Amino acid sequence: MKKIKPIRIIIYIFLIVMAVIYLAPLLWVLIVAFKDNNHELMVAPFSLPQSPSFANFTFAWTAGKLGIATLNSFLVCTISLILSMLIGSMAAFGIARLRWKFARLSLTYFLLGMMIPVHCVLIPLFSRFSSFGLNNSLVGLILPYVTCSLPVTIFIMVGFFEGLPNELIESACIDGATIYQIFYGVCLPLGKTGLFVTGLMTFVANWNELLLAMVFISDDLKKTLPVSLSKFVGPYNTNYTQMFAAIIIAIIPTIVVYCAFSNQIVDGLTAGAVKG
Repeated sequence: MKKIKPIRIIIYIFLIVMAVIYLAPLLWVLIVAFKDNNHELMVAPFSLPQSPSFANFTFAWTAGKLGIATLNSFLVCTISLILSMLIGSMAAFGIARLRWKFARLSLTYFLLGMMIPVHCVLIPLFSRFSSFGLNNSLVGLILPYVTCSLPVTIFIMVGFFEGLPNELIESACIDGATIYQIFYGVCLPLGKTGLFVTGLMTFVANWNELLLAMVFISDDLKKTLPVSLSKFVGPYNTNYTQMFAAIIIAIIPTIVVYCAFSNQIVDGLTAGAVKG
């Protein structure tokens, strides 16, 4: 029998402890969501529900209008994801593979966007969007979402494109491929692991974004999921069981997306960590 090294045992114990730390709150929220009311939660907060019920989920979905809010979030996040990945990958390709004078300066310019908090531009954005009639519209959310996602997308994709072998680009040029054919036929398929990583980060960040959605959207039929969740918290009373049920509904899409693309995400992070 092969002997397990002590350092490996320590690593396993550490990983198990970290898994419990991260999963225990989520499991507790799920248990609370099946309880009847706040009284049962206050009396026995960590016990199993006496009579599990889906009433909280039904109430959250109907009274909280989570159905239309989920659809709005899905539309905004999907369109923002497609635009940010397309524009970001093209910009990264131009910076990483094309030879021009201001390539590094352009990368620095885009990366400055990672250093500017959205709170600093919130008032100017609101004023400008008001003059253009973009307030209280999903387009007014998509534009800042795409803008905020571009710096990270460009930064990650530049690393992937720079790691591609030069021989592939040279072979495509010798065969007479245009710059668009090189991008769409050679570089983009080879950089799909980077697209998975940036895509997941963009989707999760935009799905959970609250500040911009709360400021720019006032119509209940156009509110996104995080804004709809805030309605379950009242100034004098909060029904925690219903609120936790709404939270479970809200996080299901992100969990599904991560589980579906977990292998590609790990491959992308590994590929992006090592060059050469």
